[in-house]
Amino acid sequence: MRIETDAVIPFPRAEVYRAYRDEIQDFVEYFPNIRQIDVEARKEEGPRVDLTNVWIGGGDIPEPIVKVIGESALSWHDYAVWRQDDWTCDWRIETHSFTEAVRCEGKNRFVDIGARTRLEICGEIGIDLKRVKGVPGLVAGSLGRTVEKFLVRQITANLNTVSEALTQYLHSRVEE
Repeated sequence: MRIETDAVIPFPRAEVYRAYRDEIQDFVEYFPNIRQIDVEARKEEGPRVDLTNVWIGGGDIPEPIVKVIGESALSWHDYAVWRQDDWTCDWRIETHSFTEAVRCEGKNRFVDIGARTRLEICGEIGIDLKRVKGVPGLVAGSLGRTVEKFLVRQITANLNTVSEALTQYLHSRVEE
C-alpha cells in the first residue's frame, strides 16, 4: 500500500537536508509520539551517508495500550541512504515486532523552492499476516489489508509530524 505526503519547510534545502540527516536526535522534543532516536551506525563516503537509527516511540500513547502491544511494538530500525548529490534519502524501516510480516520502505526528496524546501515522502508498506504465528490463514489477507490501511494513516501522520518537528527545530535555532 502506498504512503505519500509532502510539506513545505520555510528554510533552504541544504539546511533542511543536513538538519534532518545529522540532527534528528536534537529535535525529538518536538515529536509527540517519539521518546528517543539513537544513531546506531553512520558511514560517510563522499556525498553519500548511510545511517542506521533506532526510533523509540511512546510519547502520548496511553500506558494500558503499551502493556497490551508491548514495548517492542513501539520501536524500529530506520536504515537510510542519504545522497546529497541528488538531495534524496532512500529508507527502509524494520519493525521490532512482527518483523517477518512487515515491509516498509521509501524515498524522501528535498526539492529547492527558493528560500523554502518541499519535502516529498513516498513509500510502500506491506503486511503479510500469514507470516505471524497464531493468525489463521483464512483471515490473514483481509485483516492484513485493514492493518495496512490503519498503518498508512498512522505513518502518514507521523511523517507529517517529522516535517512539523523539523520546522519547529529550525525556527528554534534561528531564535537562539
